[in-house]
Amino acid sequence: MPNPFTVDVPDAVLADLNGRLDNIRWPDEPDEANWAFGANLSYMKRLATHWRDGFDWRAAEDKINRFPQFIAPVPMPNGDPLDVHFIHERGSGDNPLPLLLMHGWPGSIAEFLDVVEPLAHPERFGGDADDSFDVIAPSLPGFGFSGIPPITIGPQAVGGMMAHLMREALGYERYVAQGGDWGGIIAARMALDHPEGLTAIHVNILPLRPSTGPDDPPLTEDEKAWFGSVKKHLRQETAYQEIQATKPQTLSYGLTDSPIGLAGWIAEKFHGWTDPAAAEPLFPMDAILTNIMIYWVTGTINSSTRIYRGYREERCGGLAPGQKVEVPMGLCLPPNDLFPPPPTSWVQRLGNVTHETRLEQGGHFTAMEIGLPFVDDIRAFFCSYR
Repeated sequence: MPNPFTVDVPDAVLADLNGRLDNIRWPDEPDEANWAFGANLSYMKRLATHWRDGFDWRAAEDKINRFPQFIAPVPMPNGDPLDVHFIHERGSGDNPLPLLLMHGWPGSIAEFLDVVEPLAHPERFGGDADDSFDVIAPSLPGFGFSGIPPITIGPQAVGGMMAHLMREALGYERYVAQGGDWGGIIAARMALDHPEGLTAIHVNILPLRPSTGPDDPPLTEDEKAWFGSVKKHLRQETAYQEIQATKPQTLSYGLTDSPIGLAGWIAEKFHGWTDPAAAEPLFPMDAILTNIMIYWVTGTINSSTRIYRGYREERCGGLAPGQKVEVPMGLCLPPNDLFPPPPTSWVQRLGNVTHETRLEQGGHFTAMEIGLPFVDDIRAFFCSYR
């Protein structure tokens, strides 16, 4: 049975953090580096000052604790239980649709704090209560307030755990799922591996690689051009994946011991994956720091990165020859993500894609950046599956 949970970080943890922020040892930076070399030094100094003197973690706690939260034991692939934390906001109306809402890395439940209420209670925002969702927003295993797996698990294994959470722990016979980043990959793996009761999925990222075997259609010219742009883009953006998928333990010492080290590792993604040409991340510092703090106060940066190692070991990122996603799938693709949006022809190779939205703005952290268009697209897609 799920047990109620409230975020309440001990004062000693916050005092320790402040002491570390008082004694940052800053690196140098090349002239005119901006963000081209990574997290910008000027921005990081301003972020550290705000973290120490302006940011109110207790207010962030209150924002999280507005929503009912629970911990439920969920079996890992080896059968051992792991505590999974989740928000569970029950929707208005007579028959709210259960919605599993999943974050990725370096995100957290903080990404969804401004969209849970509009999804669960649309009538409070000028909508119809009959369009409501029961919103279940978990901290992924090894992230935030969930337990730390003692074994390495990837998104395919997490998909099985999320299916268990929805069907066994919470008793939903029928539900839908939404995700970005790892959440999108997990949702797609659930559609392939655990379709029982999963009516439809909605993702704001290309979740899997379609098959390109000899029996599949040849690449179009648009697809070839897109592949070229993706390779060029990822060459500059994915070094972090290689570290986190191979030697995450070595990285973890610095990120676990140094708050500014952790902040630099995460804040750079909130810039580069949203608007890399901007002078600084588009998000308010309080929003970025709330997300960073969830990693800091729980000590889960190391365990969160191991999902990359698990992904590589599972080899679960692509469809096998002839394999298609049969569960209805909706895509909502922002223009400024980790890689450029793919052509529609490539999207359709995934299988049963029944909805495709090309957003005019937004990036990787779509729910945080453009919450209302994000909510509207989720509601529009799932209305056919209520």
